Amino acid sequence: MPIQDLKDQIARLPEQPGVYLYFNAEDETIYVGKARSLRDRTRSYLGAYGSNAKTDALLDEITRIEVIVTDSVVEALALENNLIKQRYPKFNILLRDDKNYPYLQLTTSEAFPRVLVARSVERDGNVYAGPFLPAKFARRTMSLTHKVFGIRSCNEVITGQRHRPCLEYDIKRCLAPCVASICTAEQYTVAVADTRLFLEGRNDELADQLRVRMTAAAADERFEEAAHLRDAMRTVQTLQERQQKMASAELGDRDVFGVKLGAKGAVVQVFLVRGGRVIERVEFVTDAKEGGETESAVVEAAIQQFYWDQPPPPEIHIPVALAEQELLEAWLAQRAGRKVRIEMPRRGDKKGLLELALRNAALAYRTRFDTNATANYDALEVLQAALRLPKLPRRIDCFDISTIQGSDTVASMVVCEDGRLKPAEYRKFKINPDPGSRTPDPVRFLDDFAAMEQVVRRRYARVLENGGPFPDLIVIDGGKGQLNAAYGALETVGLSNLMAVGLAKKEELVFTRDSLEPLALDRHGSALHLLQRIRDEAHRFAITFHRQSRTKRDLRSELDGVPGIGLRRRKTLLTMFGSLAGVRRATREELASVVGAKTADAVIEYFSTNP
Repeated sequence: MPIQDLKDQIARLPEQPGVYLYFNAEDETIYVGKARSLRDRTRSYLGAYGSNAKTDALLDEITRIEVIVTDSVVEALALENNLIKQRYPKFNILLRDDKNYPYLQLTTSEAFPRVLVARSVERDGNVYAGPFLPAKFARRTMSLTHKVFGIRSCNEVITGQRHRPCLEYDIKRCLAPCVASICTAEQYTVAVADTRLFLEGRNDELADQLRVRMTAAAADERFEEAAHLRDAMRTVQTLQERQQKMASAELGDRDVFGVKLGAKGAVVQVFLVRGGRVIERVEFVTDAKEGGETESAVVEAAIQQFYWDQPPPPEIHIPVALAEQELLEAWLAQRAGRKVRIEMPRRGDKKGLLELALRNAALAYRTRFDTNATANYDALEVLQAALRLPKLPRRIDCFDISTIQGSDTVASMVVCEDGRLKPAEYRKFKINPDPGSRTPDPVRFLDDFAAMEQVVRRRYARVLENGGPFPDLIVIDGGKGQLNAAYGALETVGLSNLMAVGLAKKEELVFTRDSLEPLALDRHGSALHLLQRIRDEAHRFAITFHRQSRTKRDLRSELDGVPGIGLRRRKTLLTMFGSLAGVRRATREELASVVGAKTADAVIEYFSTNP
């Protein structure tokens, strides 16, 4: 065994705390571990062969060892976690967050920065804030940067030469740096500086700066600007007060860890309890390597990785005892600046919530590792590669238009997340008539291209206003024309950075913006089958809504336009005279005997003006 070849080197290691790293023949880091005594811990591997499959596989690959000495075992724990994050050694437990909770990115690398939702922190010169738990806080905070500071949300190249600003300026959500006469680069730089203070949590400093500028604007009689600064200052102060209230440890803040370990991997569910209420659920998952993991090791790894970039609450509840519990508590206390307890609840509400987390972890394990879920992720990965998407298309929105010769035009939108349809997020739209149309028929509507442009614009104007959720991919039922209409709508609302494709029905070809020729996916492949399933569901939903609209229209009668005629009188007239034509032929006396003289006059006048 290669580990035996390192016996002499291990014997010379210091009996001090630190981190040890194992390397394979390709000089790749395959395992990182911490130790109270580096010599004793690494020596234990010499006789560990045969304990389990994972350890045997590790020992067979080790060709070299390195150690890093630290002043304490707590420092060793921090260094171990940092090295795991950087090197991703294959024999460590590497949990990936399936929810991928977001950060906010202030793109200071751009001339006119934006605030975007980011799924990870990169070393790219931009400013990051977060992570945000629950995830909706990220979208709310991003929306505040638009409303309070006027940070742009579009992805246009800003030159200042645009003739007029877009809708975002009109609704006071953007300073409009695209029009130099409205907002100069210097003015926008001030807004970016304010936004940075806000995202970094330096609200005291930001409020003071806003107050000074508000006073100066009022003194110069720039009252509209002063009012805007006043509102911004009040918003920042209100948010600061809320944060201080939520930071109190007396409100019963704790995190609850549930774990399910099986042959195919492990799932960890974390319930975040703040103020006595569950505000969010985060899921971690890891695939099985060679087996031999324990629930204790998985929970320990989850705690280290979960609290690496966020402060822990005063209490953490777990289902199993940890070998390094005291060490973890010391490390967490160091990060939080206060005492943190790791407990195993035995009774009461705390025990009940822990059992709930365990049941959810078991359910997530079955969902994650069944055949259908695996196939869905395979399809998404193939789709990402085929369309050259920057990330996995976990959320897909699909649109379809339904009409009969331009009559009763309606649209549908269906949502697919992680390869699964989400009926609760389906939406249906009635397409508004063309205001420039000369036809008197109120049910004559726009053509397919204009209808697609309208529904996409309406949908994502609302999404932008709410700060999300933004799709990773938009699928349009149609060809190049419908796709161009959709991109025109996205550009109107400043979201042309979103990726959209068109799926034509007959040839099942995929149209993209960047290619003149359509893309032919494998007809028997999982990616095309996924797109077809989503498109067919959108078509079914649109057809159903269209039929409902036609049925309602057919139930209408021309008598509904007569003043004073409601459902009961309409039914009485049609029963008495047999049909609408019979009502038209009836004399005033005949009508008056049924509905009265006043209504009879209204009927005669209506039909005389609408022959």
